[in-house]
Amino acid sequence: MIEWTPTRLGNVLKYEQPTKYIVASTQYKDSYSTPVLTAGQSFILGHTNEENNIFSEVPVIIFDDFTTAIKYVDFPFKVKSSAMKILKNNKEVSDIRFLFYLMKTLKTDSERHKRYWISTYAELKIPLPPLDQQKKIAAILDAADAYRQKTKALITKYEELTQSLFLDMFGDPVENTKGWKVKDLKDLTSKIHSGNTPKGGSKVYVNEGITFFRSQNVWKNNIVLDGVAYIDDATHKSMMKSSLRHKDILMTKTGRINTENSSLGRAAMYLGADDRANVNGHVYLIRLNEGVNNEFVLHILTSKEYRGHIRSVCVGGIDKRQLNKGHIEDFPIISPPKEIQEKFIENLLIIRDHKDKLKLSLAQSEDLFNSLLQRAFKGELS
Repeated sequence: MIEWTPTRLGNVLKYEQPTKYIVASTQYKDSYSTPVLTAGQSFILGHTNEENNIFSEVPVIIFDDFTTAIKYVDFPFKVKSSAMKILKNNKEVSDIRFLFYLMKTLKTDSERHKRYWISTYAELKIPLPPLDQQKKIAAILDAADAYRQKTKALITKYEELTQSLFLDMFGDPVENTKGWKVKDLKDLTSKIHSGNTPKGGSKVYVNEGITFFRSQNVWKNNIVLDGVAYIDDATHKSMMKSSLRHKDILMTKTGRINTENSSLGRAAMYLGADDRANVNGHVYLIRLNEGVNNEFVLHILTSKEYRGHIRSVCVGGIDKRQLNKGHIEDFPIISPPKEIQEKFIENLLIIRDHKDKLKLSLAQSEDLFNSLLQRAFKGELS
């Protein structure tokens, strides 16, 4: 086996400050051509029509200087802020994809609020095999990554199929292009209530107990348990007005609206035991009347068309806005005959079953990729 040479990460990745590529305006539109990036989870914050100072020397790695998050970028872009580094490789000795995958395995203390590239990451010693081996390892990891990305794309296709089916059957739920009866959401609900933040805030969280959902747990049609908090029975009983029941709809109350993954107005359904979960002050619970089709209403609230309506009625500043209870109460909800709603949900459940199987396949492909990732930098894929 050819020996891998230890070297500083900063020797093979040189940084450029992104200052000249920062957008002048954050008034993004999907129709604009140039993506505005962050290295964080959102990645693409929106699109701009600005034509000057677009970064185009791709591929590169963008590195969040405060959180150490990374993204591989192979298309021209602009950025939102200077809180990142644009990392370029020396192509004569290194492969950018190899370095990207390697960086995903690096672990450092990133809890302190400071800039990490110069102080920490550039100084890290990394194993560097010959360039041909780097490319071989990157190709293996690319193949494993392509498999999981294709699975993700199929899941997205099923989501698009669901929305296409909905529009075909019911038309635009906001414009009501098919002329259905319309009711205010308050007329379909027995309760719309903002959650509570317990006295003492996060200090009262416990390791086990009553599930306590926060806005970061509520996504589109999906409740994510990663990072979920728990409270004890006494704290829960002091906040019974926001205690959840099976099939309650949760909706985020605050967030930014100028991103493609806006955190404002995301909605999902709680599928759990009555009075065994609660929500904090950044989440509304929406409890529908008996006989109202929860799945149908939730699909309306999470549709692309309704996302636009939510943006139009919320209040606040440019970067962060809020949905008031009155906004939610006045949400117009189309009310087609129940048998048509039920037919849609029947098809929706079939599609969801296929999606669930794909999600299982995705989990397996994630495990495969992570296994290969760990083996790669132990020299086991050479």
